[in-house]
Amino acid sequence: MATAPSAAAVETDVLYEVIHGEIREVAPMGVYETWIASVLIQNLVGERKLGRAVIETLFDFTKTVGAKRRPDLAFVSYQRWPRAKPVPRTEAWDVVPDLAVEVVSPTNAADDVLGKLTEYFQVGVERVWVIYPSQRQIYVYSSPSEVKVVLENDDLTDEDVLPGFRISLRTLFDDTAAAK
Repeated sequence: MATAPSAAAVETDVLYEVIHGEIREVAPMGVYETWIASVLIQNLVGERKLGRAVIETLFDFTKTVGAKRRPDLAFVSYQRWPRAKPVPRTEAWDVVPDLAVEVVSPTNAADDVLGKLTEYFQVGVERVWVIYPSQRQIYVYSSPSEVKVVLENDDLTDEDVLPGFRISLRTLFDDTAAAK
């Protein structure tokens, strides 16, 4: 059973995950990575009103993989969490997101990203996007072994999980283009 976060962690607003009962501090996203997540949130939710998108929210996967994980960004459809059902006021959201997004920054270790990716699929996440801002690429995983690489000159779409969603990677990675 997972332990509660320490008082020191809560008092200092330290981000953490809980892996098999052990609290592990996670580095917050940098400013640029947060900006990318914000642009994605605006485009994910937009006019389509398909669900809710959140940044750095803790999800409770303890029943299946013994962990509480904090994707950089997650999308939860109204099919998984009905629109009329309020978002809980709890430490962690007890729902499996449809989409989990990791925005890779210099503080991320490859093993950690791959470990999270595997767990996301074990709990029932439909899609995982791993964003590499430095390379201006997004790896779209449909399973741990099925990946499509979206390059800088391409558009990111995901009709199965987000019908009607489309964003140009140039727009996503270029803050001056996105501001226009």
